[in-house]
Amino acid sequence: MSTVVGVFSSEQQAQQSIEALRAGGFGGDEISLVAKGQKEDDNDGSLTGGTTTGGTIGGITGLLAGIGALAIPGIGPIIALGPIAATLSGVVAGGIAGGLIDLGIPPQRGEYYEGKVQEGKLLSVIETDAGKVDQAAQILRDNGAEDVESH
Repeated sequence: MSTVVGVFSSEQQAQQSIEALRAGGFGGDEISLVAKGQKEDDNDGSLTGGTTTGGTIGGITGLLAGIGALAIPGIGPIIALGPIAATLSGVVAGGIAGGLIDLGIPPQRGEYYEGKVQEGKLLSVIETDAGKVDQAAQILRDNGAEDVESH
């Protein structure tokens, strides 16, 4: 298995990329998304606005299996969708970077991506066969992802 990672500035870009990945033959068990959450009393109906509202999160969770609302020390609340939700819940002490390291991403890059989530960006993580890495990376780029890498 290989891992493709990309950073999105908007929820709309992230949702479009997930839809494009699914249309391209990627399953919900390959696609994950991580975003910074807010305090529960700070709901604004969006993915990054909290875990108790329907907004965008409803559309994305329809595309991905599994959701986790976690509190990561030093980051605060995050929302993880897809298979990475289980990975991150097992390494809460190691933060997002720890979960990414478990997926084969070098520690320095894991810390970089964790910092992007702290800034309010959305992190897309695709775990797929080596033969589909280029396709996944291109779909992420076509939908506005920055810092796309494969590991």
